[in-house]
Amino acid sequence: MKAMTRRLIVGTAAVSLALTTVAACGKTHDKSSGGGKDKTIGLLLPDTTTTRYAKFDRPLIEAKIKELCSDCKVSYDNASADPAKQAQQVSSMIAKGVKVLILDAQDSVGIQSSVQAAVDKGIKVVAYDRLAQGPVSAYVSYDNEKVGELQGQALLDAMGPKAVPTSKIVMIDGDPADPNAAAFKEGAHKILDGKVNIAYEQSGLWKDTVANQKVTAAITQLGKATIAGVYSANDAMAGGIATALKGAGINPPLTGQDAELTAIQRILAGTQTSTVYKAYKPEADATAQIAIDLLNGKDVKSVADGAAKSGSGQDVPAKLLDAISVTKENIKDTVIKDGLYTTAQICTAEFAQACKDAGIQ
Repeated sequence: MKAMTRRLIVGTAAVSLALTTVAACGKTHDKSSGGGKDKTIGLLLPDTTTTRYAKFDRPLIEAKIKELCSDCKVSYDNASADPAKQAQQVSSMIAKGVKVLILDAQDSVGIQSSVQAAVDKGIKVVAYDRLAQGPVSAYVSYDNEKVGELQGQALLDAMGPKAVPTSKIVMIDGDPADPNAAAFKEGAHKILDGKVNIAYEQSGLWKDTVANQKVTAAITQLGKATIAGVYSANDAMAGGIATALKGAGINPPLTGQDAELTAIQRILAGTQTSTVYKAYKPEADATAQIAIDLLNGKDVKSVADGAAKSGSGQDVPAKLLDAISVTKENIKDTVIKDGLYTTAQICTAEFAQACKDAGIQ
């Protein structure tokens, strides 16, 4: 009888312990499953040479995420124009356990396996500004072929009566690893082909030094007196090109893109004729909203109301914004009106007279 009593006591204790353990496990599971307790969003930008990323994209995205989700965290890194480094950064974001990854790919093709690895771990990837290959959940950018069309038309407008089929122009395109560069190029060719003679075309890799070298080579090959205009896919390269043109003693019309402060100043000074203004805040705001929607399991199509096909064949929900061509005539009504730059930032002592002449001061 005593032996039986002891067995009953031990059995009861075992059941009690088991129930306690199950209850404790249940509580632990509830605490960790709030998936949302660690609301970390990764942000990977491609380079440090293009001023927009540090000055506008990163702070605008971070601020909007904080506004939409006060307890969300943003884990940031920059590839410094190194695709291998960005691939490592994606691996690091996976290890950190980010829930959503905003990715501006340095190499949209090469990053595909990294995107797949992130998605395999349950991470939602938002392609920002450049459409990365792989199973991304959404894409936010501008209609980049139209950006190229704006650039091409701005060059023709600046050339005026010299915009004839025999006039030679130089084209310095962006990095072939960037799908945006291909879209800009396609749009520009759509406008320029048949209207001018594209006598020299090379990639400047988004680098002012490379663009400078390419234009210097074009001047040598074509002769400086024959160059009637220069297409530059962005403002960073336009800076290097403007230096090369000045060194050769010529000043043909020169395009750009990104509305960088130095480009606005060159436009006022007359060493660059146009840029393309892609307002950063709407792009950043839309991206942040999509990231939060993905974090909360919501449909992104309320924001991503269009579509784009990636180089790897995916149909991706997309938000494609409109850009604006900027010349000396509308600086005041675009980048200044929108608060991108103040008059004081643009009109430093060196450019004060140019600002007065343009009616900005």
